Amino acid sequence: MGRQPLWRRVDFIPQTTYFKPAGVPLAQLEETCLSVEEVEAMRLKELEGLEQEKCAQRMNISRTTFARVLGSARQKMADALLNGKAIRIEGGNFEMALRRFRCLNNHEWDVPFETMITAPPQSCPACNTPSIMPLWPPGLGWGRGGRGRRRRGRHRW
Repeated sequence: MGRQPLWRRVDFIPQTTYFKPAGVPLAQLEETCLSVEEVEAMRLKELEGLEQEKCAQRMNISRTTFARVLGSARQKMADALLNGKAIRIEGGNFEMALRRFRCLNNHEWDVPFETMITAPPQSCPACNTPSIMPLWPPGLGWGRGGRGRRRRGRHRW
């Protein structure tokens, strides 16, 4: 049995998660599915222009794992663009870099990725109530389908 994969740190979830070629009915299209961490790898490398080592550090993975994730994303993008496929962004094995929490007294606060791994919050830092809930993803609220702590596999947004 293989070991569990590490959670990949993601700073950004795109607002638009589906792209299709113009003029082709949806029923006639094949889809290529990109995971959220593949999109994050492309964002860090291609848009922010970071070196692979720095990208890997930002995602909390090794450089070789980053190279594999980026290579997979590039292959899927090339397949979709050259073969006229739709692109869906969903699922993956990731954790948000910052997690926002709220208590029953409406206090809100952010907890960094590293803290979530080692010691997730047990109570509100302002009023010390143990009745807290995560807001997923940060800034988007509950309306996009993410209620769990971590997302894995083929989850729809």
